[in-house]
Amino acid sequence: MKKRFHYIFLMLVLLMTVACDEGFDDLNINQTAATSINPVFSLNNAVINASFVSTIVQNEIGIVQQMVSPNSGVLTGANFNQDNRDGTSQNWIRYYRTVIRFSVDVLESTKDQPTRSNLYNMARIWKAHAMMVMTDSYGDVPYTEAGKGYSEQVLLPKYDTQQAIYNDIIKELTEATAALDAAKTVETADVLYGGNIALWKKLGNSLLLRAGMRLSKVDAALAQSTVQKAVQGALMEVNADNCVIRHDANYTNQVGNMLNATEANNFYLAAPFANHLKNTNDPRLGSIAVRYVGAKSGPEQNAARANIDPAVQIGMPFGFDNSGIVGEAAKAGLASFYDYSQVDRTRMVKNTAPMFLVTAAQTQLLLAEAIQRGWATGSAEQAYQKGIRLHMEQMALYDARSAIAGSAIDAYIAANPYDATKAREQINTQYWIASFLNGPEAFANFRRSGFPVLTPNPFPGKAIKGNFINRLTYPNSEISVNKANVDAAIARQGADDLDTKVWWDK
Repeated sequence: MKKRFHYIFLMLVLLMTVACDEGFDDLNINQTAATSINPVFSLNNAVINASFVSTIVQNEIGIVQQMVSPNSGVLTGANFNQDNRDGTSQNWIRYYRTVIRFSVDVLESTKDQPTRSNLYNMARIWKAHAMMVMTDSYGDVPYTEAGKGYSEQVLLPKYDTQQAIYNDIIKELTEATAALDAAKTVETADVLYGGNIALWKKLGNSLLLRAGMRLSKVDAALAQSTVQKAVQGALMEVNADNCVIRHDANYTNQVGNMLNATEANNFYLAAPFANHLKNTNDPRLGSIAVRYVGAKSGPEQNAARANIDPAVQIGMPFGFDNSGIVGEAAKAGLASFYDYSQVDRTRMVKNTAPMFLVTAAQTQLLLAEAIQRGWATGSAEQAYQKGIRLHMEQMALYDARSAIAGSAIDAYIAANPYDATKAREQINTQYWIASFLNGPEAFANFRRSGFPVLTPNPFPGKAIKGNFINRLTYPNSEISVNKANVDAAIARQGADDLDTKVWWDK
C-alpha cells in the first residue's frame, strides 16, 4: 500500500510538471516588445545624433577664433592652446557610439535586400560624412572595423591611415550616389530628406566635392579627379538642399543647450571674427551677435541690456584668462568682461536652433575655388557671390529675427567684389564665415586652405610648439582600452598631441 502511494504521488508530480511547462515559453515572451527594427529608423538615429556636441565651442570653434572663453578648468582648450581630453573626446564618443554604429547597422541589415538598396546607399553616404568628421579631426582612426562590435564582435578596432580612409570615402560617395534610384523603394520615413533621392544625390555629390577639395595640398591629381566627378552630378544650390539637423524642445541643440545653461556667461564672440564682420560691414554680424551693454555680472546679461546693433558689438580678444581679461575689458572702456559681445542665445544658439552640417553656401564656395583652380567650368565669381548670398539667406533659418534683407545682401556683395588676384583668400574667408557653428568643418578648411589669415593666440601658457592646434588628441578611454591599436596609429602618424598634422595637411 505504501509503495502504491509513492507511485501515485510521483505520477501527480510528473503531470503537474508537464502542465506547468505547457505555455511556459509563451508566458516568458514579451508580446508587445519589437522583435526587429525597420533599418530606416536606425539611419534616423544616426542622422539626428550627428548634431555636434557642445565641446566644439571650446575646441574647433575656438581654434578658428570665432568664439572664446577666458575661463579655465573644464573650458580649457583653444582659448589657451592647451589639451583637454575630456573635451576633445566628446564628439568621438558621440559619433562612434551612435552615428557610425547605427550607420553600420543599416548597412549590415540591408546589404542583401535589393528592395532597400536606396536605404543601403543613403547609409553609405551618411557613414562617409561621419568618417570625414572623425578623420579630419583626429587623423588615423578606426574605419574598416568601426561600428562592428555587434555584427562581428570587433571590440578593439584597428586604426586605418587617413590616406586609406579618404580613398575609400571617395569610392563610397561615388558609388553610393550613383546607385541611388528614384524608381526603387523610396524611404519616406527618412528624417533628413523624406527619402527624396534627388536631395540625397546632391548631398552625396556635395560631400564628394568637399572630399576632393580636402586633398588639394596633399594629392592635387586625386583632388582634381574627385572634384570633376562631383561636379558632373547635381550639387547643392539652394538652402532647401541643406543637410541640417532640426531640433525642438525635446531634442535640443547641444551647443545652444550649453550656452543657455551652465556656460551662458562664459563664452563670447571672438575679436578676430567680430572685427572681420564689423570691418567689412557684414550684415551677418547683426544676425549673430548680441551685447549686454554695461553688464557687470552674469545676471546683468538680461533683455533690458541686450543690443543687437552691429555698431556696438565688441569681440573678446584671445590671450587672456579670467583675471587678465578684466584689465583688458577696462582698457576697452567696458564695464566688465560680461560686457563683450556674445552669439545671441535667443536666436542663433537658442535651444531649438538647427545645426547645419553641409550647406549650399559651403558647396558653392568650394565650387568657386574649384573653378578658380581650373578643376571645374563656370564662373568662379558667380559661385562666390552665390555662396555669400545663400549663407546670408540661411540666417533666417535660425530665427526670423536674424533674417537679412535682400538689399543688404546686394550692398555687401557690391562693396566686397570678387578679386581674381585674391580669390582663394576671399573664397575661404567666406567659407570660414559660412561654417560658423560647424566647428569641425571650419577647422578642417582652415588647415587645408590656410585662410583666413589669423594672428596666433598669444596666451603665454600654450601647450603647442607651433602657432595653431593641428588636430585633436585621442580620448583617454581609447588609450586605456584599445592601446595597441592606438600605439600603432601614433607610430605611423606622429605624437598624440596638438602639433601633429593629419595626412592631408602637409
